[in-house]
Amino acid sequence: MEDKIEAIKQWLGTGSINIFGLPMSGKDTQGIKLAEALDAKFLSSGIVIRAMEAKTKKNYTKTGNLIPTNIFYEWVLPFFERPDLFKYPLILSSIGRWQGEEDQVMSVAAGSGHDIKAAIILNISEADVEERFKAAETLQDRGERQDDKDLNVFHNRLHEFRTKTLPVLQHYKTLGLLIEVNGDQSREAVFNEIIDKLYLKATTPSEPRPSGLAS
Repeated sequence: MEDKIEAIKQWLGTGSINIFGLPMSGKDTQGIKLAEALDAKFLSSGIVIRAMEAKTKKNYTKTGNLIPTNIFYEWVLPFFERPDLFKYPLILSSIGRWQGEEDQVMSVAAGSGHDIKAAIILNISEADVEERFKAAETLQDRGERQDDKDLNVFHNRLHEFRTKTLPVLQHYKTLGLLIEVNGDQSREAVFNEIIDKLYLKATTPSEPRPSGLAS
């Protein structure tokens, strides 16, 4: 494991890895663990947005909708250029969830020295994440996450992912950046699969991207 992590570090440099998945698929859990393993900084769009909503007294996400693209650009993208992050790789949690945002995210990331080297999707069914939602509701372990306390809002979040984020993942796949991971297993098994597949990508010569697509 240590040899694989070191190889990933060398390949990643100060680049970024963007992790996607349905609500409650474990994006932040795996992202934080991966950041710790790679001596990287963790940047979650959800955490940034909730903090900015609290600061501005605005609530774009209370119904489960994604925030407008112009607000996303204003609130989240400046983090890529923070001086305290320049020398670190970044592990991103769903930065750019709405189709059309991915090219701007990749451009800003590259411009700040954090080129997106891979996008990971934690594959898990909507039925399974709904079971996780119900279990979390019973255990009351989602803290202040209001959007994970109302089942109707949760269903809307699933719809937003299905209609707006899946095309983003297809774009990353077309670029040869998408890594698919089975999210329906133990946390340790998910993490191990992420490391194995990142190591494979890090040590496999990359193929030229299709012409006409963003680099």
